[in-house]
Amino acid sequence: MAPRRRSAAKLGGVGVLAVVVVAGVVWALGGDPMAVLRVGLSAPTGETTDTPSAGPPSANDPDAQFVSVVLADTEDTWGALFPAQLQRPYQPPRLVLFRDLVESACGEADSAVGPFYCSGDRKVYLDLAFFHDLDRRLGAPGDFAQAYVIGHEVGHHIQTLLGTGDRVRQMRRSLPQAESNALSVRFELQADCYSGVWAHHAHRQRQILEPGDVEEALGAAAAIGDDRLQRQSRGRVVPESFTHGTSEQRVRWFRQGMTTGLVASCDTLNAPSL
Repeated sequence: MAPRRRSAAKLGGVGVLAVVVVAGVVWALGGDPMAVLRVGLSAPTGETTDTPSAGPPSANDPDAQFVSVVLADTEDTWGALFPAQLQRPYQPPRLVLFRDLVESACGEADSAVGPFYCSGDRKVYLDLAFFHDLDRRLGAPGDFAQAYVIGHEVGHHIQTLLGTGDRVRQMRRSLPQAESNALSVRFELQADCYSGVWAHHAHRQRQILEPGDVEEALGAAAAIGDDRLQRQSRGRVVPESFTHGTSEQRVRWFRQGMTTGLVASCDTLNAPSL
């Protein structure tokens, strides 16, 4: 599918959700993926959009409007899934759009960190310039790639609401680096799976996926696995340093969520194999 902005009506269901595109994107953009993980394990997000004082994007900015529509769809989807599958109400995250630098409950961050979720204030932080880097530097243009930036981070919010983030953070404190990285992989793959669950129900309710969308999503997921990114940047693969999962794993867990539509199917922390 050619990169383009879909209509607001179409995006109300977010055809964008079919994508698992960005897990290794911070690495590819020259940032520190562990910094993103540390922030991601530390905080949550919400229904409205906050705009910090450091020159926030205009509300009329097309990218800002697109992001808001995508977030609204996640609220609709997860708002229905939580009572149905988990017997509890959903508390949506908030979205903070910023430029260059932002202060969160997880600390100060700049654009180099990439999009992140902070469990301390339950907010997703996003510099819209990241979308342009995603397109130009990673070669992942279009609605799907951009929406996954949001959908994956919302997956971390789900982990916060379910207490998974706190458990993983506590476990990592006592683990050596290689084991901590392995746990991080399981944590990130679960967010991928939750993205698939989101896509499953968004399409089932609103028929938002177009022909070829899922195939593009799976291809993008494969493109940003830790193994492929390391091979491209270092010329070799160091499995013990993986923090997000291999291309095959990312595809598998997104497909798992997309196929089943069940939150319970995403238990990567206890899965005997990934």
